[in-house]
Amino acid sequence: MSFLGIPFLAWACLVVPGAILVLFFLSGIRFIPNNRIGIVEKRFSGKGSVKSGLIALNGEAGFQPKVLRGGLHYLMPIQYVVHAMPLITISQGKIGYVFARDGKPLEPTQTLASNVTAHDFQDVESFLKNGGQRGPQRLILREGTYAFNLVQFVVITEGRIYTLPLSREENETIQKMAEVINERKGFRPVIIKDTDDLVGIVTVHDGPSLRQGEIIAPTVGDDPAVADTYHNKFQDSDRFLKAGGFRGRQLQVLVEGTYYVNRLFATVEMIQKTIIEVGSVGVVVSYTGETGTDLSGMEYRHGELVSTGNRGVWSEPLLPGKYAFNTYAGKVAIVPTTNFILKWIRNQIGAHKFDENLSEVSLITKDAFEPSLPLSVVVHIDYKKAPLVIQRFGDIKKLVEQTLDPMVSAYFKNVGQTRTLIQLLQDRSAIQQQASVEMKEKFAHYNLELEEVLIGTPSSAEGDTQIETILMQLRSRQVAVEQVETYNQQEKAAVKERELREAQSRAQMQTKMTEAELSINIQSNQGKAEYQRSIQQAAQIRALAEAEAEKIARIGIANALATEEQVRAYGGPQFQVTQQVLQRFADAIQQSGVDIVPRILIKGKSEGEDSGTGSVIEGLMAMLLSEKMGVAVNEQAPRSPEIEALRQQIRESMSKPTDGSAPKPAEKK
Repeated sequence: MSFLGIPFLAWACLVVPGAILVLFFLSGIRFIPNNRIGIVEKRFSGKGSVKSGLIALNGEAGFQPKVLRGGLHYLMPIQYVVHAMPLITISQGKIGYVFARDGKPLEPTQTLASNVTAHDFQDVESFLKNGGQRGPQRLILREGTYAFNLVQFVVITEGRIYTLPLSREENETIQKMAEVINERKGFRPVIIKDTDDLVGIVTVHDGPSLRQGEIIAPTVGDDPAVADTYHNKFQDSDRFLKAGGFRGRQLQVLVEGTYYVNRLFATVEMIQKTIIEVGSVGVVVSYTGETGTDLSGMEYRHGELVSTGNRGVWSEPLLPGKYAFNTYAGKVAIVPTTNFILKWIRNQIGAHKFDENLSEVSLITKDAFEPSLPLSVVVHIDYKKAPLVIQRFGDIKKLVEQTLDPMVSAYFKNVGQTRTLIQLLQDRSAIQQQASVEMKEKFAHYNLELEEVLIGTPSSAEGDTQIETILMQLRSRQVAVEQVETYNQQEKAAVKERELREAQSRAQMQTKMTEAELSINIQSNQGKAEYQRSIQQAAQIRALAEAEAEKIARIGIANALATEEQVRAYGGPQFQVTQQVLQRFADAIQQSGVDIVPRILIKGKSEGEDSGTGSVIEGLMAMLLSEKMGVAVNEQAPRSPEIEALRQQIRESMSKPTDGSAPKPAEKK
């Protein structure tokens, strides 16, 4: 059989090898996703195997330094094996730790591998050729994505360990390292909030050891101006060591902020800030620093009083405030600068607790009583003398218990032996005043200022009632004395009250007499006034009466003159009288309603009379018109001269014109 003139066997000889070659070629193509890397392992090489280390830097058989990134790659089949591994991702705010499997060995004093020259973990060849060391690295990984050769490096993160496993023993080692980091909270930065009032105490686990006698490593590399040694608060391990840093607890502390510190290199312990309240100062006793000059003076040798920063008691105290003080490098003794009270009273403790071990002073009086005397002493410490007090006694409580307590107790024991119990009670004020004066000098010897000594009431021991009996007797005696004094005072008060009441009575009588005298004078004056008013009223009435009489007389005379003239005008007195009678008669008829003309007329005629009698009105009219009335109008009584004079004045005044015209001539009578 043939195809295109070529035998089938020949075709088979040609196609089969070609297919084999194609399959062989295709088997060498490797695809790496973009989110992964390929670690190349060379199975055989003409250069043989790696002589030392793990990574083949010169083309030997073994793990190759370079990794394959995303895409298609061709590698000789059978000769190369590609291990696909994930990219390393460090989340924001997290820290990753690197462990190198290959490199130079660590120095005997090293704990972590140096990264001064070999700091590029993504270039394995560069790392190894530049002196990179095997083991845990000082350099840490921050946020980001990294393409590491996971044969050369193992990356430990909070959630995962990135590695190409090689052996069980190695995996266990890496796992233990991750547990240590997690215990130290090393996957997260050190965060110190300002609201927490915390201070970070750093302990370095790498570098040279401290010199003999030192307990705290001194501060190094804290100057930002010196870039080669500024380690930025232990965040750059190599610069810290270059600056001369020592392993161990550091004098330099961390304050508020965020710090990315390698926890395999250094651990951080949080302590509270040293807070000095108002009314106090802090005396620093430093355990580290240079040996300074003693500032105590030749006459005061109680330890080293040195300048700030030296070893010993600092001469300048810390004023009220907050301080980032390393309490491992020294202590701060709080000294109150306000007045505080020391109480020699059992179960009564002051705010500072300096007197929690004090109790009443046991006395023996002159008369062999054994009372317990409670005391209170008010003390003040000058803030400038506070270092001297701490230098001499260590702290205030030791001063109170070891010095003041024996001194005060001995003083009042001596006082008690010079007085009886009753004198001790009665002379309390004098004893307080004397003690305040005499003990001031003793307290000043210890750089203290005594403000006041207060003595309480002596008491007996439990079960002993002798002192209480004496006190009861004294109270009874005093009550009797007070009663006598009360009676005396009441008697004096009664006398004074009587004198007071007498004086009040005299005063009241005097007041009444004065009021009576004033009343008499007032009434006398009122009587005189009434009398004068009566005289004036009488004169007024008299004048009014005379004026009224004259008025009436003038009116009467005027009316009489007018009537006289009217009578003359109407024809004489007789006619005037008739006219008046008729006018009044007419008014009476009008008011009474009497008929002038009778409705019934009765007439009769008697013998000897006229034939008709007539009515009453007719008769009255006839009488008025006749001269039978007997009126003598023309007859006048004689007038008095005064009336005549008045008449004449009226006539003259009437004759005077009222409108300025000439007077009318008087009519002749």
